[in-house]
Amino acid sequence: FIFLLFTRRTRTMDKVVVIDAKGHLFGRLASIVSKQLLQGQHVVVVRTEGICMSGGMVRRRMAHDRYKNKKMNTNPKKGPYHYTSPSRIFWKTVRGMIPHKTVRGAAAFERFKAYEGIPAPYDKVKRACVPEALKVLRLGEGHRFCVLGDFCAQIGWKHAAIVKELEGKREAAASEYWAKKKDANIKRAAAVAAANAQLGDLQGLIEATGY
Repeated sequence: FIFLLFTRRTRTMDKVVVIDAKGHLFGRLASIVSKQLLQGQHVVVVRTEGICMSGGMVRRRMAHDRYKNKKMNTNPKKGPYHYTSPSRIFWKTVRGMIPHKTVRGAAAFERFKAYEGIPAPYDKVKRACVPEALKVLRLGEGHRFCVLGDFCAQIGWKHAAIVKELEGKREAAASEYWAKKKDANIKRAAAVAAANAQLGDLQGLIEATGY
């Protein structure tokens, strides 16, 4: 992982920042992501099912029950729409923090993507975490919390088992790749050491050439 520190100072924007959302607090991560989008950064958030929400499951369910009562009086088909997947809930939260009906806000929101799990090609790139939003750093000890994926499974999300299965396959493939890479690194280091031993002491030649 690489640790991503967002500051107020002007910095060069990376082409795309991929954030692994597991273990982050919901609101803090959403606010940081929305700010970066407005500043011109492309952001992709993966593993949204691992986001943590402060407050226990019962408290979150009660809040969601109140939220589900919000609907258009004359024609509920016109909204608001109550999403049940983790990526879509996070997507809607970020949208609420952006002026998405303005030109600037719409352009910023197009730079944002959210997914459950880690789909290709983001499984082959470095993923960042945001220390300002990590649960272990921001949530007080002993405070209750719940995981967004578990919460969504209780309110109607039906793909938790599929995502878990696909994540297991991805992690197994990643472990196999890492084991092969470690062996290759060991062999390369041994080959470099053997080649240096054959060359002998080159200090005299280096000094003769003026270095």
